[in-house]
Amino acid sequence: MQLTRPADRYNPLYFLASVGAGGLSVTFFMYLMFWVPHKGRPVPIFEDMLAVMQTGSMGMKTAVVIAWIGIAAMVFLNLKYLIWNLKQFSAFRKTDAYQTLKNSNAETTLLAMPLALAMAVNGMFVAGLVFVPGLWSIVEILFPFAMAAFLAIGILALSYIGDFLGRVLTKGGVFDVTAHNSFAQMLPSFALAMTAVGFAAPAAMSHNTIVVAVSLVGSTFFGVASIVYGLLALITAFNSMLHYGTSKESAPTLMIVIPILTILGIMFMRQTHGLHETFEVHSTAAETMVMLARLIAIQVLFAMLGLTVLARQDYWKSFVFGSETSPGSYALVCPGVALSVLTQFFLNAGMVKAGVVDKFSLIYWVITLIAIALQFTMIALVLRLNKQHFGRSTALASLAE
Repeated sequence: MQLTRPADRYNPLYFLASVGAGGLSVTFFMYLMFWVPHKGRPVPIFEDMLAVMQTGSMGMKTAVVIAWIGIAAMVFLNLKYLIWNLKQFSAFRKTDAYQTLKNSNAETTLLAMPLALAMAVNGMFVAGLVFVPGLWSIVEILFPFAMAAFLAIGILALSYIGDFLGRVLTKGGVFDVTAHNSFAQMLPSFALAMTAVGFAAPAAMSHNTIVVAVSLVGSTFFGVASIVYGLLALITAFNSMLHYGTSKESAPTLMIVIPILTILGIMFMRQTHGLHETFEVHSTAAETMVMLARLIAIQVLFAMLGLTVLARQDYWKSFVFGSETSPGSYALVCPGVALSVLTQFFLNAGMVKAGVVDKFSLIYWVITLIAIALQFTMIALVLRLNKQHFGRSTALASLAE
């Protein structure tokens, strides 16, 4: 096989190219979620956007059009790279490289596949709300199928985790502690969290008590599994990093805590809404604001840690703007996307609802612009990485000719 681009040397971490694009589709959905009126429903639907296009202000119409274009483009990229990865992964499983990976610390990179599948299901749901007329009238029928899909993805993730833990915990010395000097082992936690947030969606939207209850229990299971696994991986990895320093190529994983917290934060809010609407368990907007503030505080701390290490190691110069390539570079996209999304929730579901900030005031737009700046910086990063990894490489092409 001729290698003419870096992506031709396949690695399961390329599933993160699909995940990043899917996350960016959610950043555009935030415009609609918090700016388009959707009274009586927890989320906006196609008919709400149509009403804005007919009677809304020019600013609102512009926002809706930008959101439409952004969601369509990013969902397209999400599915494009998911399909490409699934095809490449199927071929990769038949190679010796796959067996080598399965017997190394990198076995957990296989969790990028269920992570991408869960992100795609979430992304398709967003696209359905935005582009499919009348979807809300049949949404109750769709919820059981959505939960079944997330359950299947969750079981797949757990099977990969079981294979990995079963190997390293029963055969002494097969796990290389010296190569555990990053947060790469937190990828399983990321996959479980993505499954949990998707499983929690019916809790926030359904009016069927059984559906809400199943959604609450299922999302709680995968959410707790994500937290437990993540804490264990984080603590052991930090110990290894203190001993051996941080692996340069895996340094972007230092910020993987950021998307995990955003996803779990959204899961908590979905569960809270379901408890409120269905089981009359009430919480205040101020409590939501403080909960989100705590999550953002942790995210900022890990962002500072990660950016410090990346700068000291000249990671940007080497792997993003230089001639070196690493599929792990796609892990840089998720933290920026996650901070953008959680900032929108903190502002709108927290400070605005608690009466701290007036909607569409000057301070509101200042904070919103922070989220939008993060969003478009990540779009630029995705375009750069896609060109770098999936574009024809002069060096590789010369070797192949």
